[in-house]
Amino acid sequence: MASTPSQPLRMILIGPPGAGKGTQAPNLVEKFDAAHLATGDMLRSQIAKGTALGVAAKEIMDNGGLVSDDIMVGMIKDELTNNPACKNGFILDGFPRTIPQAEKLDQMLKEQGTPLQAAIELKVDDDLLVARITGRLIHQASGRSYHKLFNPPKVPMTDDVTGEPLVQRSDDNEESLKKRLTAYHDQTEPIVDFYKKTGIWSGVDASQQPATVWEDILKALN
Repeated sequence: MASTPSQPLRMILIGPPGAGKGTQAPNLVEKFDAAHLATGDMLRSQIAKGTALGVAAKEIMDNGGLVSDDIMVGMIKDELTNNPACKNGFILDGFPRTIPQAEKLDQMLKEQGTPLQAAIELKVDDDLLVARITGRLIHQASGRSYHKLFNPPKVPMTDDVTGEPLVQRSDDNEESLKKRLTAYHDQTEPIVDFYKKTGIWSGVDASQQPATVWEDILKALN
């Protein structure tokens, strides 16, 4: 499956924390000129714009709750309808996380006439993820990610592009990661079987060097 002007890229990236979604998504955006729809970015955007969905989501989050599946699917629908960057397709990152979410997303996309073409799973063992995550550095404004050992910035703790400082997320520690991995295995891994049944799933060994992972993603998409 190659993305063309008449057939924009429509895919999701699946993978545990530290699998490399934040590294590979910008490559996909550049290659296919598609929009990167990350869950956190969409929430922040809708809240900042004061949309009905954003107001509802903020109220739930302020009360310590989880934003409903319907609100998240509504946000994605809004992005696909109103975000010019989506004209050449989209890469969904961080959603769906559960089978009910996957079912709601599929229903909405089919109603829009834009069904998913690919679900790429980045596969990595938990032990390697712990090593990756505890050394991860983030440029907050862009979401670019680095690693103290595996992918260090040219200047320590400094973004290569802007020269702005990098940060380490407060939840990028071993104890927090193990909780997040447990949640991923329990809640999100089952959607792999869901997409295998639809015939759009491909698995990529994400323990390799980022450039090799990228080559394997392109092979899966073609």
